[in-house]
Amino acid sequence: MLDTATQAQLRAYFERITQPIELVASLDDRPASAEMRELLGELAQLAPTGQISVRYDGDDARRPSFAINRVGADIGVRFAAIPMGHEFTSLVLALLQAGGHPPKVEPEVIEQIRGLEGDFVFETYMSLTCHNCPDVVQALNLMAVLNPRVRHVAIDGGLFQREVDERQVMVVPSVYLNGQPFGTGRMELAEILAKVDSGAAEREAAKLADKAPYDMLVVGGGPAGAAAAIYAARKGIRTGVVAERFGGQVLDTLAIENFVSVTETEGPKFAAALEQHVRTYEVEITNNQRAEQLVPASQPGGLIEVRMANGASLKGRTIVISTGARWRNVNVPGEAEYRNKGVAYCPHCDGPLFKGKRVAVIGGGNSGVEAAIDLAGVVQHVTLLEFADQLRADAVLVNKLKSLPNVAIHTQAQTTEITGDGQKVNGLVYTDRASGQSHRVVLEGVFVQIGLVPNTEWLKGVVELSRHGEIVVDAKGQTSVPGVFAAGDVTTVPFKQIIIAAGDGAKAALGAFDHLMRTPAPAVAHAA
Repeated sequence: MLDTATQAQLRAYFERITQPIELVASLDDRPASAEMRELLGELAQLAPTGQISVRYDGDDARRPSFAINRVGADIGVRFAAIPMGHEFTSLVLALLQAGGHPPKVEPEVIEQIRGLEGDFVFETYMSLTCHNCPDVVQALNLMAVLNPRVRHVAIDGGLFQREVDERQVMVVPSVYLNGQPFGTGRMELAEILAKVDSGAAEREAAKLADKAPYDMLVVGGGPAGAAAAIYAARKGIRTGVVAERFGGQVLDTLAIENFVSVTETEGPKFAAALEQHVRTYEVEITNNQRAEQLVPASQPGGLIEVRMANGASLKGRTIVISTGARWRNVNVPGEAEYRNKGVAYCPHCDGPLFKGKRVAVIGGGNSGVEAAIDLAGVVQHVTLLEFADQLRADAVLVNKLKSLPNVAIHTQAQTTEITGDGQKVNGLVYTDRASGQSHRVVLEGVFVQIGLVPNTEWLKGVVELSRHGEIVVDAKGQTSVPGVFAAGDVTTVPFKQIIIAAGDGAKAALGAFDHLMRTPAPAVAHAA
């Protein structure tokens, strides 16, 4: 099953195994079992003699599946899948970690996993083409390697369709804990631990409380936040980043093909590169924390406070807010289930992926009409749906749209459902508000263009916001609050693009540094 290059790579990796591993397969007479038998046999042959052994007498109910165990230990890692595609890395990491190779996580995280109290049986439904699944699978596998009271099985929904149907799994990854739904979508190790470790929030809050104030604190870890952190750190000042998830909305982007100098990449890979670049500097990164309140400085040049959801606070002489925006949802059945499986929000980013296919655009404002015009040059056919009785876009755009032969326009159209086959979008249902009749459009993609929602709810009443909820900034990124700057999609800066956000983050950091240089810190009063 493995090509020559892959075999060579595995031989090198398997040299890192220090403790023997046993693979125990539970098979049936399906073709997939034969494939699994072949894969496991190859893995054993590629490892140094005696380091990987295979048995085929497993009795697990899920067939085909195989367990990974360290000889003489109790490790609860299982694949009910033939882990190729995106999950091949998950397999290799599980083998190395079970074989004694140390994981690349902080020592305190390892101790946190080992100290978990209770029994945890995780089941993850995934697909081999899912780019968000490996992070979840790898995190749960690591937990199972380090703590014998944690068990994890990664299940390929395509191999176990009956289970998927019975549990009505419509999105991957879908994680169950002890038989109950635990979470869906991309989750990092810290996020999972926060949900299962009851004392994690308090410990993290105490840790944050001990941090010294920053010269510049960046709130948000997307392209704008990463750029701001890099530019600040290069000035030699104390810099910190606090983010709900490093990478932000980029993590949910399937393909990136318009970032200058990077011909093509995937969102998660791009986000990982952002974080890696930031970590090359002396920047303190605090992840999986949500900001809830901004407290301005009590005097010029004083410390500005950011209060977090866990009760902790971080302080800085300057703050750069780069919390980004989220796509405004149409909130109909099927939207969440088929996000990144036909439901998209960025025609500039994802439009080329639908070349020659049929798509719909929901929204008749400037962004929706512009999206339809752009897509019409790539896809087979565009159906534009607008809730109002006429398009709201500028006349020049509407005239252009109406001149295109492969575009159909429906006004007074209320989208009621996005349909799919369990794997991808296959249609859209809308109601004609004039006649009350329901219509179904057969298509492969749906672009939601009803605007962005900036992540500024926590700033209302403190920082000046536009009527759309965006932070109002000047040419240097300065907000209405002295010492507080903002960058990227959360601001009034037009055109929400990764490359624009990155440049905006650099500009805001330079603006904040200029503020630091021109605003002395308050004098500290000394006792007589």
